[in-house]
Amino acid sequence: RSDGGLIVTLLEMAFAGRCGLAIELPPDADALAMLFAEEPGAVLQVQRCDLPRVRALFAAQGLDAALYDLGAPVPGRRIWVRQGADDVLEADRVELRSTWSDTSWRMQRLRDNPVCADQARALLLDDADPGLNVMPAFTVTPPAVVGVARPRVAILREQGVNSQVEMAAAFDRAGFDAIDVHMSDVLEGRHDLRDVRGLVACGGFSYGDVLGAGEGWAKTILYNAHARQLFAEYFQREDAFTLGVCNGCQMLAALREIIPGSDHWPRFVRNASEQFEARLSLVEVLDSPSVLLSGMQGSRLLIASSHGEGRALFAAPGAADQVLARGLVALRYVDHHGQATTCYPQNPNGSPGGICALSSSDGRATIMMPHPERVFRTVQHAWHPPDGSEDGAWMQLWYNARRWVDQGG
Repeated sequence: RSDGGLIVTLLEMAFAGRCGLAIELPPDADALAMLFAEEPGAVLQVQRCDLPRVRALFAAQGLDAALYDLGAPVPGRRIWVRQGADDVLEADRVELRSTWSDTSWRMQRLRDNPVCADQARALLLDDADPGLNVMPAFTVTPPAVVGVARPRVAILREQGVNSQVEMAAAFDRAGFDAIDVHMSDVLEGRHDLRDVRGLVACGGFSYGDVLGAGEGWAKTILYNAHARQLFAEYFQREDAFTLGVCNGCQMLAALREIIPGSDHWPRFVRNASEQFEARLSLVEVLDSPSVLLSGMQGSRLLIASSHGEGRALFAAPGAADQVLARGLVALRYVDHHGQATTCYPQNPNGSPGGICALSSSDGRATIMMPHPERVFRTVQHAWHPPDGSEDGAWMQLWYNARRWVDQGG
């Protein structure tokens, strides 16, 4: 029973479930006190068939007198609270939710981009919105690995970078030997990238983002002759792939002058909301040359977003549309109806056309703003179909990498 008492608890449950309520108060109760008292208590929603077992569990602890059958959720928007023959409350759920969220919306308009605040509120109050949903167009299929060889992949990081452990775990599951490589290992000559088949720049906040989104990290390569030569030679190799996620996406985009076929990649700048965004986003996998997303085209999947500077800024007006037309966009944010969107919060950063991942023209390099490594296991999702699968849909990305390497790149 939350702040606001029983009625607020019930309403918050109805808001989340997008349903109505039929509530019946005891005839001898003080309705005002029962609905708004904030003493410790709880509301349990159980299936009717489970109610006898729940009552028995409470009775076994001497708490059967503490239970009261309040009522039930009902389809639609009607919130109805009765006490005997009297109507205590009859209201529309969407109107109540508008009132409930009003203060937060007004604060958000002052603190953040007011356009984004208004878009978020409109979505919140859209009762026809189907919510997050997935439509995979493939079946997760591990490669038929022959032998025990585990190709080496460099998990590259810099000061402030995170997510490297999750990234290494996903590559390990796909049959790679994930090697931790810090930028200091490259700059000081301890690693030259020549013995790896994959290079992955991980997410985080290199140099606290004070030098721009990933651009300080990129300049440690571009302005160091030794590092620049090593990375340029690696990117030229036709038997090697590259992946950049979040901060690594920003960094690789700033290295486009030494990555073949990446001249169309944008810079990444502050989110349109003017805030750091961490949420679960819905994306569509587009048909692109990316070797890592091969066979996943047409899918609508959930993915973790976590960034403050993820808005793609292209060099010229119309460039985003041109890149889409050339088939070099790998992922884009979509709304809950599957349409590409620039609306917040379905598009958490405001990138044009919903663009959130791009491929190089030859497909060997892929950059993406959201984090697939945070959802590669089924159990990393808040909800998933009870099919017993250990691999989440995004695990196919790492299986594709292993299959591509096994086929000779």
